Amino acid sequence: MSRGQKVTSLTACLVNQNLRLDCRHENKTSSPIQHEFSLNREKKKHVLAGTLGVPEHAYRSRVSVTSHPYIKVLTLANFTNKDEGDYTCELQVSGKDSSVSNQTVYVLRDKIVKCDGISLLVQNTSWLLLLLLSLALLQATDFISL
Repeated sequence: MSRGQKVTSLTACLVNQNLRLDCRHENKTSSPIQHEFSLNREKKKHVLAGTLGVPEHAYRSRVSVTSHPYIKVLTLANFTNKDEGDYTCELQVSGKDSSVSNQTVYVLRDKIVKCDGISLLVQNTSWLLLLLLSLALLQATDFISL
């Protein structure tokens, strides 16, 4: 895992009826980072999206992935009980010294939390920007004066 792509966390939440998986990772390499999101259900691996394996046809129209330097986000549209199971995010750095890192999260439809705007803001925004936004909000409410 010393190549700089170690998965640091994998979280799941619901946005409306869509499953959102946030795969956070280190990024200490200039080499391309390949990825794969998969679902293990009933002792069978189903590749949902990525550049490592071939995504199953049944999921292609329901899945989208966005990539940023430290996070890859998978969205699975119309999440149902049939989509419950172990979700894995796997990363691999390209090249001769390739290394693999992954994390898995178990997702149940009735147990998953809803993604809320504040937590999404905190997850995807730097602490400095959050501090500046907080100061502006506190000043606007006359809680502090600068």
